[in-house]
Amino acid sequence: MKQYLKLDEWKIIEDKFHPEFNEVTESIFSLGNGRMGQRGSFEETYSGKTLQGNYVAGVYYPDKTRVGWWKNGYPEYFAKVLNAANWNGLEITIGDEIVDLNQSHINAFYRELNMKEGYILRTCSITLNSGKSIEIKSIRFTSMADDESGAISYSIKAINFSDTIQVNAFVDGDVVNKDSNYDEKFWDEVQVGVAENTSYVWSRTKKTEFDVITGQSIQLTVNDKELTSKAQSKTRTKYSELKYNIEINKGDTLTIVKYAVNLSSENHPQDQLLIRLNAYLSKITQKGFEQMLQEHAAAWETKWAINDIVIKGDVAAQQGIRFNIFQMNQTYTGADDRLNIGPKGFTGEKYGGSTYWDTEAYCIPFYLSTAPQQVAKNLLIYRWKQLGRAIENAGKLGFSHGAALYPMVTMNGEECHNEWEITFEEIHRNGAIAYAIKDYVDYTNDRKHLVEYGWEVLIGISRFWAQRVNWSENLQKYVMLGVTGPNEYENNVNNNWYTNYFAVWCLKYTLKVLTEIQTNYPLKAKEKLVQTNFQSHEIDKFEHIIQNMYFPRDEKRGIYLQQDGFLDKVIEPVDSIPANQRPINQNWSWDRILRSCYIKQADVLQGMYFFENDFTKEEIERNYDFYEPLTVHESSLSPCVHNIIAAKLGKEAKSYEFYTRAARLDLDDYNNDTEDGCHITSMAGTWMSIVKGFGGMTIKDNQLNFDPFLPSQWDEYAFKISFRSNQLAIKVHKQGIDIDNLSNTPITLKVKGITYTIEASSKQVI
Repeated sequence: MKQYLKLDEWKIIEDKFHPEFNEVTESIFSLGNGRMGQRGSFEETYSGKTLQGNYVAGVYYPDKTRVGWWKNGYPEYFAKVLNAANWNGLEITIGDEIVDLNQSHINAFYRELNMKEGYILRTCSITLNSGKSIEIKSIRFTSMADDESGAISYSIKAINFSDTIQVNAFVDGDVVNKDSNYDEKFWDEVQVGVAENTSYVWSRTKKTEFDVITGQSIQLTVNDKELTSKAQSKTRTKYSELKYNIEINKGDTLTIVKYAVNLSSENHPQDQLLIRLNAYLSKITQKGFEQMLQEHAAAWETKWAINDIVIKGDVAAQQGIRFNIFQMNQTYTGADDRLNIGPKGFTGEKYGGSTYWDTEAYCIPFYLSTAPQQVAKNLLIYRWKQLGRAIENAGKLGFSHGAALYPMVTMNGEECHNEWEITFEEIHRNGAIAYAIKDYVDYTNDRKHLVEYGWEVLIGISRFWAQRVNWSENLQKYVMLGVTGPNEYENNVNNNWYTNYFAVWCLKYTLKVLTEIQTNYPLKAKEKLVQTNFQSHEIDKFEHIIQNMYFPRDEKRGIYLQQDGFLDKVIEPVDSIPANQRPINQNWSWDRILRSCYIKQADVLQGMYFFENDFTKEEIERNYDFYEPLTVHESSLSPCVHNIIAAKLGKEAKSYEFYTRAARLDLDDYNNDTEDGCHITSMAGTWMSIVKGFGGMTIKDNQLNFDPFLPSQWDEYAFKISFRSNQLAIKVHKQGIDIDNLSNTPITLKVKGITYTIEASSKQVI
């Protein structure tokens, strides 16, 4: 772990520069607004360890797949969110020295990510090799109010000299992705241009032909007095700059305000991009930096009023949950059903920035409770729109009759993951997509969604399962061969319990939905059945599989086996691994990992989390007690599931341990990989750890249920949720539980098994 960041309830603070961790800090200090985002790198030149990254939502490139041995069914490309034009760049030269913290003596350094108002603040005092000393202060944000823009205020104070400061403000579109498979650059220039105090770079992606125009506008002041200096402009391929030479005296402060705009052809007509760029730059420049920052802060205030979680008595826990919520809100706002949530969001390039099953399994519960209903619905519509591609994906693997296999990784619905054990075998992802439909409908009571969108997705997924299983004459059961479960430290196994169980559940749920839509929406249902070419004999097939699926089980221990043959392994707990060999994915060979009993993330327990009502508490506890000691939690998605199960089993200390790991996974760099970007989708799991884990929130019998406990380390915690027409504020403290109904309609719910009706605008004290 790395614990160099200071504890604060609302800020992430680095009060001394740690160049060895700079890429980690850049990930943590990333900014975004749902439309665009960037890593928290310095504005000025930095020759040390850094990963410059600027990203525009929905814009990607199909990077050609790179594999050693091509197999039929492999996707031709891996879709990557592109490193786009760097708009925050400043090159500062004093005399003949370029300001560069890596080449200077740092006298003092401080930077913070202010999560309450959504900006990065940095102050530092440095001495150049010439002996000239300066103080730098910068504030930067990507605007939540004007969500295609950002702004920087960058000040330099001359401490012990008078000289000319040369400011080169630039937009650089000649950028690369760190993870480019063939070191290829993904952008072509359309046009570059400069005007008096503005410049732009207009680029187009190769192959996919997304256009993005990035522009800047510059204002300068010395000691708060505006300068009218005219820029020396310069352009080259995919690059434009505005250069200023400013004479300053000892004690003067030069301030550069840089306004930036990113416009994409996804959202604007191609032939209007330059016109709209200039209009947008003019709008935000006229507002000014302070007004933009105030409006941005007000937008954040609105978000925090809905989804903040307050913890008293534990600053580390408070900082952790707010950081996770902050990043979730930066990554996805739900305004556009063409967008989804990449595992790294706007914080890095790993995983290609594409959509995984993480969205359905972890993110949707967060947005269901903390955002308007349409936000979560848009995530489901995203998958519904891509159903045709899911059917194509299944067809490439030999499936037919409308069978749908949703991709493991995608931007447009087409599979683009290129590891065979994932692409072909980690098919449990289909289950999470089906489960999200149930999760959404149960939470919102939007039953009509089932006939409008849900049925088509569910029948496609169920047809896939019905074709993917085969009848075993030996077992006289249906089996599922050659799969990878959520635990990716096992590949090409037979009868992964989680996958088998999810397949059966999908078939059951599809038949249940069929009955519901035929009963409640008979005309629309008939139309949908014709549209999907549904045949009555499919019901018989589904029911036969449901009744005859094989589930590996150890009767002696009373547990479900992760897969066939799991007990043939040497079963030793994780704490038998020497500390210097952890994490094992960075120290062991893949062969050794595959032969071991160690589990990357919840697998059997993931299923018991989803379907807890199907098992007794004793069954869950036996499986937890067997599998948890074998789990290394080297997936960010693992701790939250274990937290929730431990909480339900009354293992409060263990539940809290998992919460801490989940909440501070990136802040403390538990897995030694935060430099690649933050684990955005797992951050929703941190929210779940409190609300579903400690708060015990579930939906049962069409009503909210809570079974909360207070961790011994805390004095109290409080959160808000929206549930259908109600908004509730829940506080758990040492004296009991307070539930405020903030809405104008009453609500009936259960707390620890007891039913309460809370009238409109009133409080229930328990």
